[in-house]
Amino acid sequence: MTVLLPPSETKREGGDTGSTLDLGGLSFPELVHERAAVITAARSVSSEESSARTALKLGPKSITERFRNLALTTSPTLPAIERYTGVLYDPLDVPAASADVRAWWSRHVVVQSAMFGPIGAGDPIPAYRLSHDARLGSLRLASHWPGPSRSVLRARSDGLVLDLRSEGYRALGPVDGAVTLRVVSADGSGRRKALNHWNKTAKGRLVSLLARTDAAVESMDDLADWASQAGVVLDRVDDGWDLVAESLQPAPV
Repeated sequence: MTVLLPPSETKREGGDTGSTLDLGGLSFPELVHERAAVITAARSVSSEESSARTALKLGPKSITERFRNLALTTSPTLPAIERYTGVLYDPLDVPAASADVRAWWSRHVVVQSAMFGPIGAGDPIPAYRLSHDARLGSLRLASHWPGPSRSVLRARSDGLVLDLRSEGYRALGPVDGAVTLRVVSADGSGRRKALNHWNKTAKGRLVSLLARTDAAVESMDDLADWASQAGVVLDRVDDGWDLVAESLQPAPV
C-alpha cells in the first residue's frame, strides 16, 4: 500500500546541522531536474520582499519565511514526516514514534510537496515556503509537476494507493485508480455529515494507527478488514468510502 499525503504550510524549524539538502538522495531521484527548476524559481521570487509577498502569499507576520527558500541548500534537514506540522501531522505524534513506526511510514507514505514533488516520509528536507497555488513567474506548478509525478508514482504504486491529499495537491500528482476517503461525522441517529477542516485530524489519526499496528494492507478489502479489527468505521458507500471521524481516537504511543 502507498499512502499519499499533502504537505503542511506550517513546518518545524531546525534539524540535523550535519545534513543538508541532497536532491538526488530523495526518493524518486528521477525528479532531480524538476526539483532544481522549482528551487531556482522559488529563490528568484523570494529574493525581494515585494515579489515574495505576491508569489508566496505572505503577510506581515509570515514575510520572513521567504528566507527559508534562499537557504534551501544550506539549511539543516529533518525527515519529511517530522518537518511538517499542523492538524494532519500533529496526530502522528512523530516525536514519540518508535523506530518500527517510522519505518512503516518510510515504506508506505509519500508526501506531495510543491517544492520537491513526491517525497518519502523519511526523506531529509529543509524548511521551505511554497504551496500548490504559488506563482513562480513562468514556471507553473500546475503544469510542471503532474506529468513527472504521475510517472514516478505509477511506477511505485503496484498495490492499493490511498490518496489522502487535498484537491490542490492531488492535481500536482494524479494517480489513476487511487482510492479517496470521505471523512464524515455521525450523529446519534446515524446521519452523516462530511467534514472539512477536521477531516485532516481524522486522516492523521488513521495514518498514525496504521503505522502503530504495523498494518499489512494490499487492497481496500484488506483495509476494511484491518479497520474492523482496529475499531475504525470505514464503510463502502455508493460513490466511494466513508471514514467516520468519531471512531478514530488518538492512537496509543
